[in-house]
Amino acid sequence: MHTNFYFLRQLVPRLSEKLAGLVLAECFSQERDELVLGFCPDGKQWRHRRDVYIRATLRGDFAALAFPDEFRRAGKNSVDLFSDLLNRPVLGVRQFLNERAFALRFDDEWALLFKLYGNRSNLVLFHGDEVVELFNNKLIADENLRLSTLDRSLDQSRDAFGRAGGDWKKLFPTFGKEVNKALEAELAGVANLETRWRAVDAMRQRLENPTGFFVKNFDFQLVLSLLSEGGDIVRSETEPLAAANAFYYAFSKISTLDRERGAALRLLAKRLKQTEAYLETVWQKLAEVDSGVKAEEIGHLLMANLHAVPDRAEAVEVHDFYRDQPLRIKLKPDLSPQRNAEVYYRKAKNAKIEIARLQEAIEAREAERVELEKHRQAIEAIESVKELRKYLKNTSLEESAKAPETMDTLFRKVAVDGFEVFIGRNARNNDLLTTRYARKEDLWLHARDVSGSHVVIRRKPGHPFPNRVIERAAQLAAWYSKRRTDSLCPVIVTPRKFVRKTRDLAEGQVIVDKEDVVLVVPEA
Repeated sequence: MHTNFYFLRQLVPRLSEKLAGLVLAECFSQERDELVLGFCPDGKQWRHRRDVYIRATLRGDFAALAFPDEFRRAGKNSVDLFSDLLNRPVLGVRQFLNERAFALRFDDEWALLFKLYGNRSNLVLFHGDEVVELFNNKLIADENLRLSTLDRSLDQSRDAFGRAGGDWKKLFPTFGKEVNKALEAELAGVANLETRWRAVDAMRQRLENPTGFFVKNFDFQLVLSLLSEGGDIVRSETEPLAAANAFYYAFSKISTLDRERGAALRLLAKRLKQTEAYLETVWQKLAEVDSGVKAEEIGHLLMANLHAVPDRAEAVEVHDFYRDQPLRIKLKPDLSPQRNAEVYYRKAKNAKIEIARLQEAIEAREAERVELEKHRQAIEAIESVKELRKYLKNTSLEESAKAPETMDTLFRKVAVDGFEVFIGRNARNNDLLTTRYARKEDLWLHARDVSGSHVVIRRKPGHPFPNRVIERAAQLAAWYSKRRTDSLCPVIVTPRKFVRKTRDLAEGQVIVDKEDVVLVVPEA
C-alpha cells in the first residue's frame, strides 16, 4: 500500500507542508530508474545540502518514494533532468481523486506528475495540460496524459453499493489486495446488504483516518499498510514521510533470496487458489449431474409404460417403481413414446461420460494440488539464490515473463515507404491505439460513417506524410471496416490531436473535431 490512494492521501498534505516556500534546486539521476529532487529556500541553491529530498525509485519490479534527510550526489555518472523546473518555487502538491498519482505544482503552470502505477510508474513533466517530458520514455502512452482528466470520480454511496449487489470492489477499486482480503474474511457468508455496507464503510473510514502506518510482511512480501492486523509487523510509524522511509529502507535490506523466494511463493499461492476454486466448481457440477432421478431410470419407466402414454403428450405421470411413488415425466410431443425413451437413454449415456470426465478432472487437479504443496515446502527450505533459481527452472515453476506490450505486439502493423501504419483489432484495441499509443501529430484514419478499425500512421520527425502513404493507409482503413465490399470508400484523415473521446462514448467511439476525407478502393 506504499503507493495506494489512501496512503497518498496522508502523504500529500504532509509533503505540501514540507515543500512550502521552497524552490527546486536540483533534479538528477545517477542510478537507472531513479530520480532525486532537492529543494531549498530561494537564494540557497549554491549550498550542497537541501532542506528536502525526494528519492523516486521507479523500477519495473519496485516503485517507491523516500525522503532522506541528506543525499550525496556522485561526482560523475549523474545527469540533470527536468531542467525547466530548476529554481522554480513549489506552489503546492495536488493528489488526484481515486488515483495513485499526485503532482508538484510550480509557477507559470508547470507541474511534475508522480504516476505510481506499479510497473507502469513514471514521472511526467507538464506545462499547462500538455506533456513536455517523460522520465521513462518507453512508456509512450504517457504522452497522451492530461492533468485535467486524471481525477477519477466514483459513486461510492450506499445506493450505488446496493445497485452493485454488495460488491464493494466495483465501488472501491482503490482498496487494494490487502484490504480486499481483510473484507473477504470479515464478510465470508454474510449476505445481508446493510451489514456488508457497514463493514465496507467502516473500512473506508479506517483508511481515511489511520491510527498509524505499518511496515509488515504480508502474502510473502514486505508492504506498507494502514492496517495493523494481518501479517507480521516489522516497524510502525505515526507519520507518513517517516513511514515511507521505513518501508523503503526495509525493502532495500531484503536479500535477493527473500525477494525471489517471496515471488515464487506468491505464484504458488495463486496457483493453489486457482486449483481449489476449480475443484470446488467441478465438485458442484458433479453433484448436479449425479443428483435427482437418473435419465436411464426415466427411460426404463417410459419403456415399461408405453401403452399408457397418449399421443403428442407433453408429459405423463407414471408409477416410479424405483422409489414407489408417482413421477411426472416431461415429453417431446412431436416424438413417439419410444423415441422419447431413447432421448432419455441418450441423456443417460452423456451424463455417464460427463461424470467420468469430471472425475478424471478432479483426480488430476487433486494430484496438482499435492504437487504444488510439495513445491511450496521445498522452496521454503531453500537457502541460496542459486539453488532456488535451479529448482524453479528444473520444475518449470518460473513465471514466464510477459513480453513487454508494444505497438508492434498490440496492433496490426504495416510498413509503407518507411512509415509505420498501425491498425486496431477490435473496439477495445481501437481505444488503446487512439487514446494511449497514438501521438498527437500522428495521422489518424477511419472509414466514414461505419464501424471499423482505427488506423494510425506514425509521424517521422521532419518528414511530411506522403500522399502514397496516406492513400495506402486509407485503403487499409476501408478494408478493415463495414465498407470492405464497396467499390469506393470515404475515409476520414486527420491528425490525432483532433480526435477525442468522452466518458459517455462506447468502446471504439470517438469525436473528430476536424477532418479531411479521401476516396479509396478497399484493399488489404
